[in-house]
Amino acid sequence: MTDMRPVGYVIGLLVAILGATMMLPMLADLIEGRGEWHVFLESGVITILTGVILSLSCSNGVGEGLTIRQTFLLTTGVWVALPFFGAIPFLFGETELRFVDAYFEAMSGLTTTGSTVISGLDSLPRGLLLWRGVLQWLGGIGIIVVAMVFLPELRVGGMQIFRSEGFETMGKILPRAQEIAGQISLIYVFLTIVCVLVYAGLGMSFFDALVHALTTISTGGFSNYDASFGTFSGPSEYAASVFMILAALPFVRYVQFANGTTSSLWRDSQIRVFLATILVLVVIMSVFLTSVFPHHWEQAFRESLFNITSIISGTGYASVDYMGWGSFPIMLFFLIGLIGGCAGSTACSIKIFRYQLLFASIKTQIRRIRSPHGVFAPQYDGRTIGPDVLTSVMSFFMFFVVTLGVLSWALALTGLDFITSVSGAATALANVGPGLGDQIGPAGNFANLNDTAKWLLTIGMLVGRLELLAVYALFTTHFWRS
Repeated sequence: MTDMRPVGYVIGLLVAILGATMMLPMLADLIEGRGEWHVFLESGVITILTGVILSLSCSNGVGEGLTIRQTFLLTTGVWVALPFFGAIPFLFGETELRFVDAYFEAMSGLTTTGSTVISGLDSLPRGLLLWRGVLQWLGGIGIIVVAMVFLPELRVGGMQIFRSEGFETMGKILPRAQEIAGQISLIYVFLTIVCVLVYAGLGMSFFDALVHALTTISTGGFSNYDASFGTFSGPSEYAASVFMILAALPFVRYVQFANGTTSSLWRDSQIRVFLATILVLVVIMSVFLTSVFPHHWEQAFRESLFNITSIISGTGYASVDYMGWGSFPIMLFFLIGLIGGCAGSTACSIKIFRYQLLFASIKTQIRRIRSPHGVFAPQYDGRTIGPDVLTSVMSFFMFFVVTLGVLSWALALTGLDFITSVSGAATALANVGPGLGDQIGPAGNFANLNDTAKWLLTIGMLVGRLELLAVYALFTTHFWRS
């Protein structure tokens, strides 16, 4: 029988921390003076008390580490429990969302997906707007720790290749998680502060700069306005593009850089391929826009850079309704949303390193066909890749494609059209934010979807954020055998 006390202790602790952060939007509402502060006070008290009681009741079972089974349960349990409490302000605040909508919004925030069911953002109390930003900011730092501590330990999707990338966690998951979170948090907070200052310097109000910095560094994409980043223009788009790229790079490299290993950023092949991919895509889209539309070259470059960076990093901001650009850009945006940023960052989707491993495996197979008696092994970043890593990566690709197909089919059964079903499934699994079409595209939101579709997409966001297999493992009989 699995001892659930260590799992309950950590979940309770994180729930209490989530409740404590509700005091920040409470202060924002107090300052604004619209009388909404009591919503966050009550929500915070409920959340803190629940978390403290759960942690105290499980504290006698806490040891120095977690078993693999406990680690799987903790990884999924945290992302199921926290949105439940994160949804409380949406239930009782000015939005007065139904539970399905409130849980969808909170899950979208904590998984840094950025899909929303809320309209009229421009007129919402500042507390709720700040809370959406805080949810994404917390989700961003949380997923970095999960990607660097838990997923390598669980050998999910080839993440074990980063097991020795700066941190060794075998057998001491909880202590190392605290150490890694401490180092990463300093970098994360520093980037957020710099982003706030840059946005404010470019003309945003301090509040807008703060919320958009929270959702930029987390590559989440929640905005204070229905028009998303289209409310701002010019230099702000360039600044946002730079910070989205920075947030999509491996945070372990920043830690190494800060500790004196200055070449770590430039030597990482993930980073080089990611930046090269963005450059090529921006050039292609800029040429397309200047050729087909009467775009000035600077406008074409700026809109291409911002929106491509936003989608490939999984941020999900939109500065224009690119659905009006034609079928080529629409298909391109759909495909780049399935690429993602670097492992160990706040970015989401499939991730650059998996494509690198896939192409390395294909290249090796071609060489073996050409030279049957040769001995060839795929390599990544100068290291030979073991069969266990390749098997994990290929399994991830297979499960991603199958899950995308099944989720698209299930959404279609709820009555959604083909474009909405497929793009909705893709944006949920890849945690990108906007889908395609008039309903859930960059100019729309997810409010008018039926409840079944919202629950399906909520599950898709959870599964996609935790790299699929970390969740699927819980539903196998082998997992529960002693």
